[in-house]
Amino acid sequence: MNHPPRVAEVQRNTLETQIQVRVNLDGQGQSKLSLGVPFLEHMLDQIARHGLIDIDIQAQGDLHIDAHHLVEDVGITLGQALTKAWGNKQGLRRYGHAYVPLDEALSRVVIDLSGRPGLIADVSFTRARVGDFDVDLFFEFFQGLVNHALMTLHIDNLRGRNAHHQAETIFKAFGRALRMAIERDPRSVDQIPSTKGVL
Repeated sequence: MNHPPRVAEVQRNTLETQIQVRVNLDGQGQSKLSLGVPFLEHMLDQIARHGLIDIDIQAQGDLHIDAHHLVEDVGITLGQALTKAWGNKQGLRRYGHAYVPLDEALSRVVIDLSGRPGLIADVSFTRARVGDFDVDLFFEFFQGLVNHALMTLHIDNLRGRNAHHQAETIFKAFGRALRMAIERDPRSVDQIPSTKGVL
C-alpha cells in the first residue's frame, strides 16, 4: 500500500530566535543540526538515529543571554513539525515506550499521541550542568515539544550517576518510543486509534 510522505517543515521567527525545522517520519535516522548548542545537537541526533526520523534543524537565537529561549523554541518548533507530519494519526499505533540503558544509567519513556499535552518527568540529575548545558533546559525543551505535538509524555530516569548518561538515555528512549508510536499498524490502516474517532 502506498502511503503519502510524512514530511513537514515549520519556521518560527521571534525577536529571540529564528528556527527552521524539517522532519521526515519515514527517514533513515539522519540529522542535520546547526543550533549553536552542541550538547542539544548531540541529544537531538539521538532522537533522529533511534527514532529513524530525519531531522533538519537550523536555528539562531540570543545565546549571548543564555540558551533558554533557543532550547524552548526548538522544542516548540519540532513539536509543530511532528504534528504537521503525522496529520490525523490514522493508522498509527499511537502508543510507544522504551527502556534504554547506558552503562550505569537507565531511563524509561512512554508516549501517547493523545491530542492532549502532558509532561510528567521524574529526573534527578546528579549535577546542574553537562559541560556548558544547564540541565533545567531539558525540561523546557520537552515542555515546548509536548505542548505543540499534543502528546502525553512520561519520562523516568530510573538510575544513573553520570548526568551525561542520564540525559542520553532519556533522549535515546524518547526516540525509540516515538518510533513505536508513529509506526503504521497494518491491522488498522483506516482507523484512528481512539474510541472517540479523533485524536
